[in-house]
Amino acid sequence: MKRIYIILGIILLNLFSNSVLAQSYNKMTRNELAKLYHESCEANQPANCYQFAIRIKAEMNANPPSTYIKNICEEKKLNFSGCYKSYLEKACVGGEKNACSEQEGKQGLPGSRILYFAALGLIGLAVFLITKTIFQDEDQYQAQEKLEENKSENLGNVGFVLKYSKPFFRRYFTPVVSSMKNKKAFKETYKRPLAAAGLTNILTPEDFFAFKLFLILGFPIVFLVVRVFMEADWPLSLIPIVALVGFYYPNFWVNGKIEERQKEIMMNMPFSVDMLALSVEAGLDFIAAMSKVNEKAKANALSEEFEIVIREIKVGASRAEALRSMAWRIDMIQISSFCATLIAADSVGASIGPILKALAGEIRQKKSAEIEKAGATAATKILFPMMFLIIPSVILIIFAPIVLEMLAGK
Repeated sequence: MKRIYIILGIILLNLFSNSVLAQSYNKMTRNELAKLYHESCEANQPANCYQFAIRIKAEMNANPPSTYIKNICEEKKLNFSGCYKSYLEKACVGGEKNACSEQEGKQGLPGSRILYFAALGLIGLAVFLITKTIFQDEDQYQAQEKLEENKSENLGNVGFVLKYSKPFFRRYFTPVVSSMKNKKAFKETYKRPLAAAGLTNILTPEDFFAFKLFLILGFPIVFLVVRVFMEADWPLSLIPIVALVGFYYPNFWVNGKIEERQKEIMMNMPFSVDMLALSVEAGLDFIAAMSKVNEKAKANALSEEFEIVIREIKVGASRAEALRSMAWRIDMIQISSFCATLIAADSVGASIGPILKALAGEIRQKKSAEIEKAGATAATKILFPMMFLIIPSVILIIFAPIVLEMLAGK
């Protein structure tokens, strides 16, 4: 019976001592608690090194952070993240299994589990695509590549992203996209933007959609490579955002190419229409006049469109159909008006020489008006940079010496 009382007394004593110890811990400030763990860690106690690393991690987002931990990290010439990794590694080397598990990434942020399964899904998708490509008809692919070599492609002018991505998505993603059942929807969606951007000979709608799918994987891979190379602490939760940017990047890129090409066409319109009018008045027919314009003018987007019109007419299309196709590809009000005027003149049998001459004068007037409009808005556009950048600099240069002399008592 006495032994039972002794055992119960020991248990009650332990419970009382643990509660007192817990209360003492709760009454300690953050600095005192961090100091206790740090001193124990320096005394070769790996468990307390791990607890100190946890304290550092907790203080990363604290405002203000613990001054004791801040001083310890500054002595080691490390930021909070580097200091956390240092003590985590020290605890792991000392034999603390929890520290080793967290260092290996088995214990981490709650989102790490999601990222882990997302990575597994992406790996599975890559394996599926590669396997499907391996069993693809290789002869058909080689024949397609030989046909592509005969096309006049100039990938140097379309950006390095497409230049270095095309071999991969054409080989691994385009065959999968081509076998999709609902490919007609995105073919109709991307056909006109690619034509307006002048990329018909470089990308098909299937290639463009495969390009978008490829960048869903490509942008996160580049993000991870840059993150490791720069030893940055960018959160992995940004990967879905980077993948989303990769999916929509080709749309922004194509819109930029369309705008650039339309400006190039407008710049070359007056000269080309003048040359057409002179050639027609000199006795050449419409096709010969377009060929003469292409001979005399430098290679540009408008001359490429004229070349397409000539080819379409030579293979049997009427002049009206070829001009409608050009207006559909370029997708500009000025070009649509130009083509509609020529089609109307052709339908009634009128001479197009005077019409082209009048169109050339009208286009020059519109171009001059646009240039004057851009010049008039330049003053307004430069107002905000001047107010926020130039004027403060001038004020600083003028008044800084005066203020310094006043502060010096002179």
